[in-house]
Amino acid sequence: MIQLPWLGPDRSVFPPIDTALDEPDGLLAGGGDLHPERLINAYCRGIFPWYECDQPILWWSPDPRTVIAPNEIHISRSLAKFMAKRPYRLSCDQAFNRVIDACAAPRRVDGGTWITSEMRTAYCDLHRLGVAHSVEVWEGTELVGGLYGLALGQVFFGESMFSRKDNASKIAFAALGQNLERWGFKLIDCQVASGHLFRMGAREMPREAFRQHLECLARADGRSAWPARAQLQYPRPYGADKAI
Repeated sequence: MIQLPWLGPDRSVFPPIDTALDEPDGLLAGGGDLHPERLINAYCRGIFPWYECDQPILWWSPDPRTVIAPNEIHISRSLAKFMAKRPYRLSCDQAFNRVIDACAAPRRVDGGTWITSEMRTAYCDLHRLGVAHSVEVWEGTELVGGLYGLALGQVFFGESMFSRKDNASKIAFAALGQNLERWGFKLIDCQVASGHLFRMGAREMPREAFRQHLECLARADGRSAWPARAQLQYPRPYGADKAI
């Protein structure tokens, strides 16, 4: 049986991330709560919560970590051609609750989702504090795609994205990256690997290297380079490579 460290009432205390399990990869601790102070402290140390409604809160720090620099997002020729038509309207922080609800919609056969009601409440609280942000993709008045995550210092910690129309989430991610670069962000944390992210330029970084980057770039006071009243520019199709 796995014996996990159990978090106590001090929201600034976590086990060292190099003590996380190898199997399952990155499982570090259990318990605690999702108070904004604890969440901010966790992300700044390379730790995030991930659990389902029938589980206690579980905290993770996988090795390696999937990351991407804002200026390294790959836009395929097919996506660049699609974007040139400006098929959607983009915004940020205009419909955070709707974005997280769409991301929380069950996608598995069993109807499960890792974005529990407790998680939803916690990230909506972070949004009200100006720490969590969303990118929205609209077709007319219909929300057809988007993503959300946390901005701390010069790091954006991506949490989830969704798409209801062709390329909607890819355009959201491309817009996020190019605008983060414009605002002075240096790194996007994608947490865990996926083929979709790798095709858009993500790479794996050893956990210790990731931790060192966070020491330089993240801020535990909740402040970030995300501008007040941020205006999202439509992504430019630079760096377009072979069609995906």
